[in-house]
Amino acid sequence: MAADALWCVVPAAGRGARFGGEIPKQYVDLLGRPLLQHTLERLAAHPRVAGLMVVLAADDRRWPGLTALAGKPVLATIGGSERAASVLAGLRALPDSVAADAAVLVHDAARPLLRAGDLDRLIGLGVGHPVGAVLAAPVRDTLKRAGDGGVVAATVPRVGLWRALTPQMGRRGDLERALSAAAQAGVAITDEAMALERIGLYPLLVEGSDDNLKITTAADLAYAAFRLSLQGDSQA
Repeated sequence: MAADALWCVVPAAGRGARFGGEIPKQYVDLLGRPLLQHTLERLAAHPRVAGLMVVLAADDRRWPGLTALAGKPVLATIGGSERAASVLAGLRALPDSVAADAAVLVHDAARPLLRAGDLDRLIGLGVGHPVGAVLAAPVRDTLKRAGDGGVVAATVPRVGLWRALTPQMGRRGDLERALSAAAQAGVAITDEAMALERIGLYPLLVEGSDDNLKITTAADLAYAAFRLSLQGDSQA
């Protein structure tokens, strides 16, 4: 394990309502194993990941009780009804050895295609930044704003626009403070960078691969299965 390895919080307490079905999205079958397990194995295999904190729903009966992967500790805690609350719970449950100024990663449970090179770049650039870093992809498609009746109202300039991916990195104390402040203000937070922005902290954008998709539909799952089945693609 690398001396500068980081802990990673993986929120996995959601129901995946948009995906549909009776099984929570993070536990759907992907090449014979739950989607969540692919994501955790991908993270644990990376030398710059020290350990994993998985955040579960209170009534989760599918969690297999993992305690280690690739020689790295796997811990679990109970999350909240929203993603931000789960991330905050995960941060608070990290070992005491993770200092307030230590960099921490947060990665979506439903992103099993994270590339090792992207994670290398994120950590390498983020640990030297005073706030942290966000894996992201520049918007390449032309964007349209819809008007009444579903017609095109305007074309939105894409210059300077990025799609936020995960992992996202911040200091443990900053993330806890930012997420707590947003919760107290009743602000719905969709990612960690948004919480940091609210308290005046601006992480670095680090370009990542477009195929680091979050599994949201059955088509996404099929694509992930195709990619993972390609020989040698497991850590591409």
